[in-house]
Amino acid sequence: MADQFDLIVIGGGPGGYAAAIKASQLGMKTACIEKRAGDKNQIALGGTCLNVGCIPSKALLDSSHKYVEAKKSFADHGINAEKISFDLAKMQQRKTDIVKQLTQGISGLFKANGVTPLFGTGTYLGGNNVLFTASNGETSTLEAKHIILAGGSEPIQIPVAPLQGDRIVDSTGALAFNEVPKRLGIIGAGVIGLELGSVWSRLGAEVTMLEAQPTFLPMADVQIVREAHKILQQQGLNIKLGARVTGTEIKGKTVIVTYSDAKNDELKLEFDKVIVCVGRRPSTESLLKAGCGVNLDERGFIHVNNFCQTTVPHVYAIGDSVRGPMLAHKSTEEGLMAVERIAGHAVQVNYDTIASVIYTHPEVAWVGLTEQAAKARGEAFKVGTFPFMASGRALASGDSQGLVKVIASEKTDRLLGVHVIGPSATEIVMQAVVAMEFGASAEDLQLMTFAHPSVSEALHEAVLAADNKAIHIPNKKR
Repeated sequence: MADQFDLIVIGGGPGGYAAAIKASQLGMKTACIEKRAGDKNQIALGGTCLNVGCIPSKALLDSSHKYVEAKKSFADHGINAEKISFDLAKMQQRKTDIVKQLTQGISGLFKANGVTPLFGTGTYLGGNNVLFTASNGETSTLEAKHIILAGGSEPIQIPVAPLQGDRIVDSTGALAFNEVPKRLGIIGAGVIGLELGSVWSRLGAEVTMLEAQPTFLPMADVQIVREAHKILQQQGLNIKLGARVTGTEIKGKTVIVTYSDAKNDELKLEFDKVIVCVGRRPSTESLLKAGCGVNLDERGFIHVNNFCQTTVPHVYAIGDSVRGPMLAHKSTEEGLMAVERIAGHAVQVNYDTIASVIYTHPEVAWVGLTEQAAKARGEAFKVGTFPFMASGRALASGDSQGLVKVIASEKTDRLLGVHVIGPSATEIVMQAVVAMEFGASAEDLQLMTFAHPSVSEALHEAVLAADNKAIHIPNKKR
């Protein structure tokens, strides 16, 4: 007889482990299957985000930024720091220790909440059955009243740049360099590429990014993208747009990359290492048995409704395996929503207030409609912007690049979108998320009192500027 559970979650990433914990808290007998192996070949919960994505990359971003600050910015504050150097091995060990602490923390939460962790792979067979293949190869059939598919995603590989050892790597390999490459090529100028490029550029690599599209970050507001492009280029990231890679070749210790530019001229560049960052795709191959009843869309994502319910009513799918942006916090909220709905609670995710963040420096973050999206919808809107160079707090900290941009409805005054490039961009945008979740208008924020001095005042001034009421910058002439 198959082992029986109220809920089986396949995938222990941010959405999967959160769903498993919530289900157990609601009284469900819950198991979570995870295939990733960590230290001493033990189960490593947390998924891509915690193990080889969000957390380790942020650890290296923070370490490398502190190095650049000490090397280039301390003198502006009257701090004399000579012969600044870094220890890459120690940076990498710090990253590893953080990941280990967090993965062990999730294991502890599973134990505290009574979740059964299963080390191996899970395949939905149909009906109420899941085939579990343990890490030692043994197989068994598990049975559950409900199932959540949280298989996550994996880096897209391209035929013109196949991964080769430590010379041509994906994002996972790029987090494990044991030396700084002198010449680093990055194929793709998306979020992951910009963050990894920032890490290695700060530590001394000459970074060239080859982006096939004529622009980059198409999902972000065009004004913010222009500002980001300018700042990142100034920092040393050589971003070549309209550069389509057509081939790679390894000769000795050199990687030769062939690409065509906007004029269709064929060009070559030589690098010590190349990172392929052209996006991610859902990991669904081993997740579903053919004929199980769960449908995929034309792009390979699991088809779900607004509540993450698949074409099999008692099976849900969340996170990178389904439509929408591949964001850890989206996955978490979808996992919690799925469990709550299984429990009979009418909970849903507000996809209009899910923020996006790029952890370069300055950070780039946004929520809601971009200006181009508002135009495409035919929305009548007003825009207010405020530069951080007019912020006393930003100037005092020596971190005054960028701006805050607010988009509000001309008709209802409701906030439609907030976009930030600058200091604490993530935290400022989260203030906007709270406001938008409660349907705030521009006037609502205008009437609030913001602490002084704070970088958050830039949001206040941008909202005021939308109605030509800004105090600390000249208003537009009508």
